Amino acid sequence: MELRQLECFKTVCRELHFTRASEALGITQPTLSYQIKLLEEELGVPLFNRIGKKISMTAAGEILYKHCQTVFASLEGARRELREWRQSERGSLAVAALIGEINELVSRLLGEFYRTHPKLQFTLRGAEDVTGPLIREELDFGVTILPSEEDERFGRIPLYEEQFYCVTGKDHPLAGRETVEFDELCRQPVVMFPKTHRCRQMIDAVCALKGIRLSPRIETTTIESLLLLVGSGAGVSILSKTLLELYDTRELAPIPVVHPSLRRTIGVVYLKDKYMSKAAAEFIELLKQRAQPFGGSAPSGQVRQA
Repeated sequence: MELRQLECFKTVCRELHFTRASEALGITQPTLSYQIKLLEEELGVPLFNRIGKKISMTAAGEILYKHCQTVFASLEGARRELREWRQSERGSLAVAALIGEINELVSRLLGEFYRTHPKLQFTLRGAEDVTGPLIREELDFGVTILPSEEDERFGRIPLYEEQFYCVTGKDHPLAGRETVEFDELCRQPVVMFPKTHRCRQMIDAVCALKGIRLSPRIETTTIESLLLLVGSGAGVSILSKTLLELYDTRELAPIPVVHPSLRRTIGVVYLKDKYMSKAAAEFIELLKQRAQPFGGSAPSGQVRQA
């Protein structure tokens, strides 16, 4: 079994068309067909169903394709590692982070990381879903809310678990309370992000489970305006600890929400079969070090500097 034969096989699997596959490889169709024939003869099984001009993978073909992807991912990892070895700190780092406060946290840490890795080319993308770009191998890793169900294609590195807080102005009747129950909070005039925001979606899902309808008095897309509105007494809000740590909230009162307690786990997601560069591994270590304060105790109200 030769690497060239596997490359031909992988391309036919991708195109499911011998003519298009041969054009993509820059060889003639008879040459491509011959390479596939040799591979099938060596393995002793047909790899494709051929029905007229249409083809599809057989069960054996699907098994080989799965292992073929691993082989080529490993080879690409070896190439990248060798390039890094030759070029030292030169190279690139591509990261996606969940839009909102998670993206802002990563942005601040990326600025710190850049000062010690000035030769690297950085790409930071805000994304609602990091799995698609990871599968397309457009990213080194993503930072997002870790799903409850694991996917065998991805590795996961938990960074911290954070709580959500009811946030009020200092003069609000709820200020000074040790906790506030979720259904009591929903009876207050609420200032929230729009329904497209992941923080809002999490809260709406809890409302649906409890049979509570959340009707915000005011919706705003920016955290600056939301904090100003809450501080002025226009209403209360529900915000993550990450967000409260990133902004100056000394004039506000954060109160833990209970029954239920709203929590989520933030972490790194990466493609298991893709080589992780030295720069990516170092940036993940920085994330692990700097992200710890965003879990645990109540927010400090101080703006954290990266």
